[in-house]
Amino acid sequence: MKIDTHQHYWRYAAEDFPWISSSMPALQKDCLPGDVLPALQAAGVDGVLAVQARSCGDETDYLLALAQTHPHILGVVGWTDLCAANLGETLDRYAEQPLLKGFRHILQDEPQLPAFIRSPNFSLGVTALQKRGLVYDLLVFDRQISSVLDFCARHGNYWLVLDHVGKPCIRDWANKSEVPGRWLASLRALASMPHVVCKLSGLVTEADWELGNGPLPQDTNIVLECFDRALDLFGPKRILYGSDWPVCQLAAPYDAVHGVAQRWAHTRLTDEEQNAFWAGNASRCYDLKLTNAV
Repeated sequence: MKIDTHQHYWRYAAEDFPWISSSMPALQKDCLPGDVLPALQAAGVDGVLAVQARSCGDETDYLLALAQTHPHILGVVGWTDLCAANLGETLDRYAEQPLLKGFRHILQDEPQLPAFIRSPNFSLGVTALQKRGLVYDLLVFDRQISSVLDFCARHGNYWLVLDHVGKPCIRDWANKSEVPGRWLASLRALASMPHVVCKLSGLVTEADWELGNGPLPQDTNIVLECFDRALDLFGPKRILYGSDWPVCQLAAPYDAVHGVAQRWAHTRLTDEEQNAFWAGNASRCYDLKLTNAV
């Protein structure tokens, strides 16, 4: 069985997606579950997690509604204002939504990240999630990981999931010697915390790429190296497969992204470890009910 733990869906409106620029025509359109379903079926992917792409109040409800009508969506990582005074009421409202598995805030875009991550309200918000058995997905660039280490250490009561292997800047890997060492040191620090899990996802768009044609061969080798280091540090029980569709399409189509992960898993992991990577770890971390898978 295979689960893709990182997909985004939207009805495109420019005002809702300021991060989608004119250089990203592949994303300036509706991107819906049915659009990627043939590629999922061709790759043998049985189910997915839908992850927030908008930081707005109706994002979680939108994704949950999609999950109700698309049974291959096994869970939702939504968005809500984790600093809000009425967060408890919001979480109480979602308590009867079994497909809601967690929340994410786009920390990578916070202009004052160190101050934000230390704010008492944000800390209280993540604590409230963990008390309810909800996952928090951690989205930061590798240069920002050092700012969130104390935060991650303090929130060990439930799973934290690192998106996109911490977003190492692969395009600068060979030209800036500090990049690989900084990323590896940060990843090692996170991996030392047993409640942190790592998604092997999203790296094609951190590499040099021509629109939609895939990363350069040397960058594909760096992606594989990053997967290797994540396996070394987190072990086979704390790594997850994710595609980052449709964002990955800026650099490569779904079959290419899945193919890199497939070839890597086949050559690096035992059969038991592959089962964990493709589905078992995601099921455990996000408490997935797999009977809905296609």
